[in-house]
Amino acid sequence: MQLKLAFITLCSAALTFSLLVSEPLKAQTNFTLPDLGTSALQVLPLEKEQAIGEVMMMQIRGSSPVVNDPVLDEYLTTLGRKLVANANDVRFTFSFFWVNNNEINAFAFYGGHVGVHTGLIAQSDNESQFASVLGHEIAHVTQRHLARRIQQQQDNSALTIAGMIAGILATVVAPDAGIAIISANQTQAAFSQLTHSRAAEQEADRIGMQTLNNAGFDARASSEFLTKLSAQIRYKYKPPAFLLTHPLPESRVSDVRLRAEQYPVRHLNPSLEFNLAKSRVLARYANKPENAEALFRKLMRENSYNNTALKYGLGISLLDQDKLDEAAKILNELLEKNPKNLFYIDTHTDLLIAQEKADEAVKFLAELNNYRPNNQVITLNYANAALEAEQFELAENILKSFLLEKPDHSLGKQLLADAYKKQDKLAAYHEANADVLSQYGAYIKAADEIQKALNFVEPTELVKQQRLKALLTQYRRLQKELARL
Repeated sequence: MQLKLAFITLCSAALTFSLLVSEPLKAQTNFTLPDLGTSALQVLPLEKEQAIGEVMMMQIRGSSPVVNDPVLDEYLTTLGRKLVANANDVRFTFSFFWVNNNEINAFAFYGGHVGVHTGLIAQSDNESQFASVLGHEIAHVTQRHLARRIQQQQDNSALTIAGMIAGILATVVAPDAGIAIISANQTQAAFSQLTHSRAAEQEADRIGMQTLNNAGFDARASSEFLTKLSAQIRYKYKPPAFLLTHPLPESRVSDVRLRAEQYPVRHLNPSLEFNLAKSRVLARYANKPENAEALFRKLMRENSYNNTALKYGLGISLLDQDKLDEAAKILNELLEKNPKNLFYIDTHTDLLIAQEKADEAVKFLAELNNYRPNNQVITLNYANAALEAEQFELAENILKSFLLEKPDHSLGKQLLADAYKKQDKLAAYHEANADVLSQYGAYIKAADEIQKALNFVEPTELVKQQRLKALLTQYRRLQKELARL
């Protein structure tokens, strides 16, 4: 499924800082706070951390190339949840998302949000290596390293909390910029920050490795991955982005290597899902389609990794160049051998739509949707195929049902707005569009959309008018809060 959402640049890092000194936006939680020392918890209670995380996530959606790819999201979320289920001190729901960036990087921030650059999986040799980085980031969250960082900076007046938060947010989106912001503060404070980061990295290495082992992966992959990054430093003037936010002194590499030797060697079979996800990233995000085709043909000659996954990547690169007959030969063969595989279902739908067989795609997905209702890959492809087949009411009903279970799904909301628009349900379209815009923090534009929606409501529809007016008031209030910052 290939769909793109517009990115809206708005909101400064000052908004994040404001939440540290104001009441949290979210309701109180019932989680037990971790035993990390009372001072850190007084600075950033758990419910406030979650509120900050939501605001930062809003900013990231509006300022960075977040990938809206259901099949990649499904893979990443499934893998992330497996690791979280085997981690300790988990006190709130984690969310995982992709950023389209070829740099090797991943990051975690307040409230259990974990972002992964597409370049990370492209450069990982196996699933255990990829999972080792996720386990490391999960440990940063469960140990509340950012909260403890803020406490340390409160004890050091040379570096303001606002400056620290601005640096963290910038580092999430652009590591070089974040490091510059942090370094721009006074030298002693910057040194203090660096020391704390190294201690946090050691703790995240240790706990992340435990999580990796508990989840059934090869714990020694943590050492493999850091050794690989360490080797890259020797041959590059600029280190990988991951090392700008995750310091890698030699002592850390040695420590991880020694810890890894304490775990049993696990000889795991190659993960097809990992290799398919890697091929999809290489085909659709890391290269232009014609370059991806050349790459996969080369890798297949060299037998570089899983041949099935290489064929899948080649099929995508051909499809994206409109070489439909060649693509169909490969993709249909893969689907025939594994008809329940979500990667193949997704690209088969793309193929049918490209072949102007949207009605056939609807029939294909209807049966699968009955088998796995509200699976994001199947359901969103089903809705998209229905839109392409001009079965707009069907698409609307599919998406309404999906969003009842996943009310914050950005792509589902965008598709529903499209379904309303194609049916000339203009009041519903503008309301749905406002909902999409609010996820990016574009409250002025969201309020404008609600005002437009009111123009299409009949005078007799009093309940709808009241609901829309309440939304209008809410968006305007949120915008005023932003304006005061």
